[in-house]
Amino acid sequence: MKELTGKVAVVTGGNSGIGAAIVLELAERGAQVVIDYVAHPEAENELERKIASLGSRAVGVKADISLVADIELLVSRAVSTFGQLDIFVNNAGIETRTSVLDTSESQYDKVLAINLKSAFFSTQIAARQMIKQEAGGRIINITSVHEDWPMPGNTAYCLSKGGMRMLTRTAALELAPHGILVTAVGPGAVATPINLSTMKDPALMQKLDSVIPLGRMAKPEEIAQVVGFLSGGGASYMTAATLFVDGGLMHQSPGL
Repeated sequence: MKELTGKVAVVTGGNSGIGAAIVLELAERGAQVVIDYVAHPEAENELERKIASLGSRAVGVKADISLVADIELLVSRAVSTFGQLDIFVNNAGIETRTSVLDTSESQYDKVLAINLKSAFFSTQIAARQMIKQEAGGRIINITSVHEDWPMPGNTAYCLSKGGMRMLTRTAALELAPHGILVTAVGPGAVATPINLSTMKDPALMQKLDSVIPLGRMAKPEEIAQVVGFLSGGGASYMTAATLFVDGGLMHQSPGL
């Protein structure tokens, strides 16, 4: 039997990039998955087909996770479709690549709403459901090396990821008595659409690869495998911690 057979997961931003890789990883481990998306329903439909071929089940839900009502919809759909909620992955995120001096109010509000507000209320709503079930659970936040490592020119994004760092730690302590483990995964540079402008520029790619000790960007699947680990029995004594998956990037000079 696969390790996550009988478990139900929700993944926000689940139909592209790291999110799609996480959805497939959890399904391969036996979980049934609710896939949150806001655009490209064809990508979500393709994921459902792939998951069916793995012998698992998935359902897509179009939801704007900056809205509390839509987060409640994701959790209620998980329960109504699959009967429970065991794993919630706060993966959705955006950035503006703007500095303190240049970030507008609307840019700031959008980044913080999608990256941090959504993670806070998803944690709250998912935890309430898990407490009701009396069987514990896992909440996994996809943060970034920038929860800890400054990135000049991307200030709102760094603020949101730093906030997720403290959400992970504080919520983990509050929810521990209920058997709910709260952890984070902090990717470095990953080959996903959010980094497309860098990936299209050979000079930028050469510069980036040169400061990563492993010499390359991560594949989305490499992040997803860590999420799979944190969802399973091997991580049963882990909470309030971030696992950085960055190829050693944080230990280099941040001169990017």
